[in-house]
Amino acid sequence: MAEDKNPIQVAGRLFSALEYLADHGQTGLTELAANIQLNKSTAHRVVASLEYMGYVRQNPENGKYEPTFKLADLANRIMERVDIIQTIRPHLQKLMEMCGETVHLVKREGAEVVYIDKVESYGNNVRMVSYVGKRMPFYRSAVGKALAANMTEEEVRALWDRSAIERTTPYTITNYEDFLEALDDVRHKGYALDNEENEQGVRCIAVALDISGDNKTYAFSISVPVSRMDNDRIKKFSGYLNEVREEIDTELSRG
Repeated sequence: MAEDKNPIQVAGRLFSALEYLADHGQTGLTELAANIQLNKSTAHRVVASLEYMGYVRQNPENGKYEPTFKLADLANRIMERVDIIQTIRPHLQKLMEMCGETVHLVKREGAEVVYIDKVESYGNNVRMVSYVGKRMPFYRSAVGKALAANMTEEEVRALWDRSAIERTTPYTITNYEDFLEALDDVRHKGYALDNEENEQGVRCIAVALDISGDNKTYAFSISVPVSRMDNDRIKKFSGYLNEVREEIDTELSRG
Protein backbone atom coordinates (compact mmCIF):
# COMPACT_ATOMS: atom_id res chain seq x y z
CA MET A 1 0.00 0.00 0.00
CA ALA A 2 1.17 3.53 -0.77
CA GLU A 3 0.85 4.67 2.84
CA ASP A 4 3.29 1.98 3.93
CA LYS A 5 6.02 3.67 1.85
CA ASN A 6 6.07 6.62 4.22
CA PRO A 7 9.29 5.92 6.20
CA ILE A 8 8.14 7.86 9.26
CA GLN A 9 4.85 6.02 9.38
CA VAL A 10 6.54 2.65 8.94
CA ALA A 11 9.08 3.41 11.69
CA GLY A 12 6.31 4.64 13.97
CA ARG A 13 4.41 1.39 13.57
CA LEU A 14 7.50 -0.73 14.19
CA PHE A 15 8.43 1.12 17.36
CA SER A 16 4.84 1.29 18.63
CA ALA A 17 4.58 -2.49 18.35
CA LEU A 18 7.98 -3.05 19.95
CA GLU A 19 7.27 -0.69 22.83
CA TYR A 20 3.90 -2.30 23.49
CA LEU A 21 5.45 -5.77 23.56
CA ALA A 22 8.25 -4.55 25.83
CA ASP A 23 5.68 -3.17 28.29
CA HIS A 24 3.21 -6.07 28.18
CA GLY A 25 5.19 -9.20 27.29
CA GLN A 26 3.55 -12.01 25.34
CA THR A 27 0.67 -10.57 23.31
CA GLY A 28 -1.68 -11.98 20.73
CA LEU A 29 -1.98 -10.35 17.33
CA THR A 30 -5.57 -9.18 17.88
CA GLU A 31 -4.70 -7.45 21.16
CA LEU A 32 -1.57 -5.88 19.67
CA ALA A 33 -3.43 -4.56 16.63
CA ALA A 34 -6.13 -3.02 18.80
CA ASN A 35 -3.69 -1.31 21.14
CA ILE A 36 -1.45 0.19 18.45
CA GLN A 37 -4.51 1.13 16.39
CA LEU A 38 -3.79 -0.92 13.26
CA ASN A 39 -5.90 -3.41 11.40
CA LYS A 40 -4.90 -7.02 11.95
CA SER A 41 -3.25 -7.56 8.56
CA THR A 42 -1.09 -4.43 8.93
CA ALA A 43 -0.15 -5.39 12.50
CA HIS A 44 0.87 -8.81 11.22
CA ARG A 45 3.19 -7.24 8.65
CA VAL A 46 4.73 -5.11 11.38
CA VAL A 47 5.47 -7.99 13.77
CA ALA A 48 6.63 -10.15 10.86
CA SER A 49 9.20 -7.46 10.02
CA LEU A 50 10.33 -7.29 13.64
CA GLU A 51 10.52 -11.07 13.78
CA TYR A 52 12.62 -11.15 10.59
CA MET A 53 15.04 -8.60 12.10
CA GLY A 54 15.30 -10.63 15.31
CA TYR A 55 13.64 -8.17 17.68
CA VAL A 56 10.48 -10.24 18.18
CA ARG A 57 9.74 -13.94 18.38
CA GLN A 58 6.50 -15.88 18.17
CA ASN A 59 5.89 -18.40 20.91
CA PRO A 60 5.26 -21.69 19.07
CA GLU A 61 2.99 -22.97 21.85
CA ASN A 62 0.42 -20.17 22.00
CA GLY A 63 1.17 -18.13 18.89
CA LYS A 64 1.73 -14.95 20.91
CA TYR A 65 4.53 -12.46 20.21
CA GLU A 66 7.20 -11.26 22.61
CA PRO A 67 10.39 -9.18 22.36
CA THR A 68 13.76 -10.91 22.21
CA PHE A 69 16.90 -9.79 24.03
CA LYS A 70 18.33 -8.28 20.86
CA LEU A 71 17.10 -4.82 21.84
CA ALA A 72 18.63 -5.17 25.32
CA ASP A 73 21.91 -6.20 23.71
CA LEU A 74 21.76 -3.17 21.42
CA ALA A 75 21.08 -0.87 24.39
CA ASN A 76 23.97 -2.40 26.34
CA ARG A 77 26.36 -1.86 23.44
CA ILE A 78 25.29 1.78 23.22
CA MET A 79 25.70 2.29 26.95
CA GLU A 80 29.15 0.68 26.91
CA ARG A 81 30.28 3.42 24.55
CA VAL A 82 29.18 6.20 26.85
CA ASP A 83 32.47 7.20 28.45
CA ILE A 84 30.94 9.05 31.35
CA ILE A 85 29.15 5.94 32.58
CA GLN A 86 32.34 3.91 32.49
CA THR A 87 34.19 6.63 34.38
CA ILE A 88 31.55 7.13 37.04
CA ARG A 89 30.53 3.51 37.62
CA PRO A 90 33.44 2.64 40.00
CA HIS A 91 32.45 5.63 42.13
CA LEU A 92 28.82 4.51 42.17
CA GLN A 93 29.97 1.04 43.18
CA LYS A 94 31.98 2.57 46.01
CA LEU A 95 28.98 4.62 47.12
CA MET A 96 26.76 1.54 47.12
CA GLU A 97 29.27 -0.27 49.32
CA MET A 98 29.48 2.72 51.68
CA CYS A 99 25.74 2.96 52.23
CA GLY A 100 24.57 -0.57 51.39
CA GLU A 101 21.72 0.80 49.24
CA THR A 102 20.84 1.09 45.55
CA VAL A 103 22.52 3.92 43.64
CA HIS A 104 21.40 5.56 40.38
CA LEU A 105 23.00 7.84 37.80
CA VAL A 106 20.68 10.00 35.71
CA LYS A 107 20.86 12.40 32.81
CA ARG A 108 18.37 15.19 32.30
CA GLU A 109 16.62 15.27 28.95
CA GLY A 110 14.28 18.22 28.73
CA ALA A 111 11.83 18.17 31.63
CA GLU A 112 12.58 14.53 32.43
CA VAL A 113 15.41 12.60 34.03
CA VAL A 114 16.53 9.27 32.56
CA TYR A 115 18.26 6.51 34.51
CA ILE A 116 21.48 5.76 32.64
CA ASP A 117 23.13 3.51 35.24
CA LYS A 118 22.14 1.61 38.36
CA VAL A 119 24.17 -0.22 40.98
CA GLU A 120 21.91 -2.53 42.94
CA SER A 121 22.69 -3.28 46.57
CA TYR A 122 23.44 -6.97 47.01
CA GLY A 123 23.04 -6.79 50.76
CA ASN A 124 19.31 -6.11 50.93
CA ASN A 125 16.40 -8.30 49.96
CA VAL A 126 14.22 -5.31 48.94
CA ARG A 127 14.82 -4.42 45.29
CA MET A 128 14.08 -1.05 43.70
CA VAL A 129 11.70 -1.18 40.73
CA SER A 130 13.83 1.30 38.77
CA TYR A 131 15.70 0.27 35.64
CA VAL A 132 18.16 1.77 33.15
CA GLY A 133 16.18 3.72 30.57
CA LYS A 134 13.33 4.60 32.93
CA ARG A 135 12.13 8.19 32.73
CA MET A 136 10.40 10.38 35.27
CA PRO A 137 9.46 14.07 35.52
CA PHE A 138 12.17 16.22 37.05
CA TYR A 139 9.85 17.87 39.58
CA ARG A 140 9.08 14.78 41.65
CA SER A 141 12.54 13.25 41.90
CA ALA A 142 15.52 13.99 44.11
CA VAL A 143 17.86 13.99 41.11
CA GLY A 144 15.58 16.41 39.28
CA LYS A 145 15.54 18.77 42.24
CA ALA A 146 19.33 18.54 42.60
CA LEU A 147 19.69 19.62 38.96
CA ALA A 148 16.98 22.29 39.13
CA ALA A 149 18.61 23.85 42.20
CA ASN A 150 21.48 24.92 39.92
CA MET A 151 19.21 26.57 37.35
CA THR A 152 17.88 30.10 37.09
CA GLU A 153 14.26 30.62 38.06
CA GLU A 154 13.47 31.23 34.38
CA GLU A 155 14.90 27.84 33.46
CA VAL A 156 13.01 26.12 36.27
CA ARG A 157 9.75 27.81 35.28
CA ALA A 158 10.20 26.71 31.66
CA LEU A 159 10.68 23.08 32.72
CA TRP A 160 7.74 23.26 35.11
CA ASP A 161 5.49 24.61 32.36
CA ARG A 162 6.56 21.77 30.04
CA SER A 163 5.64 19.14 32.63
CA ALA A 164 2.27 17.49 33.19
CA ILE A 165 2.11 18.18 36.92
CA GLU A 166 0.27 15.40 38.69
CA ARG A 167 0.08 14.05 42.22
CA THR A 168 1.32 10.44 42.18
CA THR A 169 1.52 10.12 45.97
CA PRO A 170 0.08 12.19 48.84
CA TYR A 171 3.51 13.83 49.13
CA THR A 172 4.07 14.96 45.52
CA ILE A 173 4.75 18.68 45.21
CA THR A 174 2.28 20.11 42.70
CA ASN A 175 2.44 23.80 43.61
CA TYR A 176 5.15 25.84 41.87
CA GLU A 177 5.89 28.10 44.84
CA ASP A 178 6.28 25.06 47.08
CA PHE A 179 8.69 23.60 44.53
CA LEU A 180 10.79 26.76 44.57
CA GLU A 181 10.95 26.53 48.37
CA ALA A 182 12.13 22.92 48.04
CA LEU A 183 14.92 24.10 45.72
CA ASP A 184 15.98 26.71 48.27
CA ASP A 185 16.18 23.89 50.79
CA VAL A 186 18.42 21.93 48.40
CA ARG A 187 20.78 24.89 48.06
CA HIS A 188 20.88 25.36 51.83
CA LYS A 189 21.49 21.71 52.73
CA GLY A 190 23.69 20.71 49.79
CA TYR A 191 21.56 17.75 48.75
CA ALA A 192 18.06 17.04 47.39
CA LEU A 193 15.48 14.76 48.95
CA ASP A 194 12.55 12.93 47.37
CA ASN A 195 10.41 12.22 50.42
CA GLU A 196 8.04 9.62 48.93
CA GLU A 197 7.06 12.17 46.26
CA ASN A 198 7.48 9.85 43.28
CA GLU A 199 6.89 6.44 44.83
CA GLN A 200 5.24 5.90 48.19
CA GLY A 201 7.47 3.96 50.56
CA VAL A 202 10.74 5.11 48.95
CA ARG A 203 13.00 8.00 49.87
CA CYS A 204 15.81 9.18 47.59
CA ILE A 205 18.66 11.57 48.29
CA ALA A 206 20.68 13.10 45.45
CA VAL A 207 23.34 15.57 44.34
CA ALA A 208 24.20 17.02 40.93
CA LEU A 209 27.54 16.58 39.19
CA ASP A 210 29.60 19.50 37.91
CA ILE A 211 31.10 18.23 34.68
CA SER A 212 33.13 20.83 32.76
CA GLY A 213 31.17 23.55 34.51
CA ASP A 214 27.80 21.94 33.67
CA ASN A 215 25.86 21.08 36.81
CA LYS A 216 22.46 20.84 35.11
CA THR A 217 22.76 17.56 33.21
CA TYR A 218 23.92 14.67 35.42
CA ALA A 219 23.04 13.70 38.97
CA PHE A 220 23.20 10.58 41.13
CA SER A 221 21.19 9.33 44.05
CA ILE A 222 20.69 6.76 46.78
CA SER A 223 17.24 5.14 46.90
CA VAL A 224 16.05 3.54 50.13
CA PRO A 225 12.77 2.12 51.48
CA VAL A 226 11.40 4.65 53.94
CA SER A 227 11.43 2.02 56.72
CA ARG A 228 15.22 2.27 56.88
CA MET A 229 15.75 5.89 55.83
CA ASP A 230 15.37 8.02 58.94
CA ASN A 231 16.80 11.52 59.38
CA ASP A 232 20.07 10.23 60.84
CA ARG A 233 20.69 8.09 57.74
CA ILE A 234 19.76 10.99 55.47
CA LYS A 235 22.42 13.12 57.16
CA LYS A 236 25.00 10.33 56.94
CA PHE A 237 24.21 9.56 53.29
CA SER A 238 24.38 13.23 52.32
CA GLY A 239 27.99 13.19 53.51
CA TYR A 240 28.70 10.09 51.42
CA LEU A 241 27.10 11.65 48.34
CA ASN A 242 29.09 14.86 48.57
CA GLU A 243 32.33 12.97 49.22
CA VAL A 244 31.82 10.83 46.12
CA ARG A 245 30.67 13.83 44.08
CA GLU A 246 33.93 15.63 44.81
CA GLU A 247 35.89 12.56 43.73
CA ILE A 248 33.92 12.26 40.48
CA ASP A 249 34.15 15.97 39.68
CA THR A 250 37.91 15.91 40.34
CA GLU A 251 38.48 12.92 38.07
CA LEU A 252 36.32 14.27 35.25
CA SER A 253 37.94 17.71 35.42
CA ARG A 254 41.35 16.06 34.90
CA GLY A 255 40.01 14.11 31.91
